[in-house]
Amino acid sequence: MTSAVSASVARTADGSALQAVLLDMDGTLVDTEGFWWDAEVDAFAELGHRLDESWRDIVVGGPMSRSLGFLIEATGADISLAEMSVLLNERFEARIAERVPLMPGAERLLTELARHNVPTALVSASHRRVIDRILLSLGPERFALTVAGDEVARTKPHPDPYLFAAQSLGAHPSRCAVVEDTATGVAAAEAAGCRVVAVPSVGRIDPAPGRTIVGSLEDIDLSFLRSLITRMN
Repeated sequence: MTSAVSASVARTADGSALQAVLLDMDGTLVDTEGFWWDAEVDAFAELGHRLDESWRDIVVGGPMSRSLGFLIEATGADISLAEMSVLLNERFEARIAERVPLMPGAERLLTELARHNVPTALVSASHRRVIDRILLSLGPERFALTVAGDEVARTKPHPDPYLFAAQSLGAHPSRCAVVEDTATGVAAAEAAGCRVVAVPSVGRIDPAPGRTIVGSLEDIDLSFLRSLITRMN
């Protein structure tokens, strides 16, 4: 289940215009995008199919239904989407049985947000069972809210997960800073009306008006996130 806090805590300690920070998980906070691809390669190989490396950019960052739907159609694999979802999650969870590697700058950023009492949410297209396992590496206490892809009617690239996160934290989407690593996630956050900083991991993210692109989480701190809101107002 998702977890939330009351609107009374949905303001930063210093009354900043920034009301909440919403963070993607795979490829943004944890270095797992390659894990997902490897799990997909393994799962389809088990069925006798070889994935083309060029498909990697197509499936990265998207909801599992879209990614697996594409791969099933592209390979002609004789398996249902539901069956493949179970198989893929099993393969992925086997790869993250130990601690998951954090992206450079993730530990510092999460520590800073917690130190300044900034309401922070984890917003992922991954399923709850995967999120709960990865939270053991990230620290569940660092998040006032976590949103899983299988807990919303429409996940990324739809805006629903980010709209839900903002509403649950008592924040206005335009006062939320989002950090994402894929075009799919960026599209979801921008459609929700949030201020987005993109940190591309696997696929390319093109520049666009109002969109900030940086090379690493090392380039992001609380002052930087606050400036996203200030510049847009």
